Amino acid sequence: MTTGAPTPTAPRRSRARTLVPLGIAAWLVLEIWLLTLVAEAAGGFAVLGLLVGAGVLGAMVIKRAGRRAFTNLTETLQQQPGAAVPTGSSGKGNGLLMLGGLLLMLPGLISDALGLLLLLPPVRSRLGRYTERSLERRMRAASSGPLGNAFQQARIHRPDGKVVQGEVIRDDAPRSDRDTGGPRPPLTP
Repeated sequence: MTTGAPTPTAPRRSRARTLVPLGIAAWLVLEIWLLTLVAEAAGGFAVLGLLVGAGVLGAMVIKRAGRRAFTNLTETLQQQPGAAVPTGSSGKGNGLLMLGGLLLMLPGLISDALGLLLLLPPVRSRLGRYTERSLERRMRAASSGPLGNAFQQARIHRPDGKVVQGEVIRDDAPRSDRDTGGPRPPLTP
């Protein structure tokens, strides 16, 4: 027995929410299939040696990139205000190096190949530039959207840095609420 009220429909599922789990499942099946092919050709101990060696190499890469990132952070924090920021390339690419190390640590041959590609400096620099450009485009598109003005207004400050103390009185509140007759609290703590 139904009434005249419309039934609520579930929001439509985005394409990414549908395709990402399918892609991960396909990647896992492909990794397992490749591992079995290599195990048949070279033997199980060879596959185990490959996986352990890649894991150790990935851990070393992550440790090195993390140490380098921490060193860059401490150098930046210890600089005097107004000092020139060094423009060396020592701070760039730590995130992609860590991603490469993580991919090496994951068991599988495809992830190992992608991790080894990220260890190559030309690949890392091109991927970093591509990622930076795409993020800038998305940020520009987001700032021109309906919330773009809100982001701009949130950053507006008075040029002289003065703060004007005051209080807000709402005109839509009933008159009896505004005028309680008692003293008002001070504006500054």
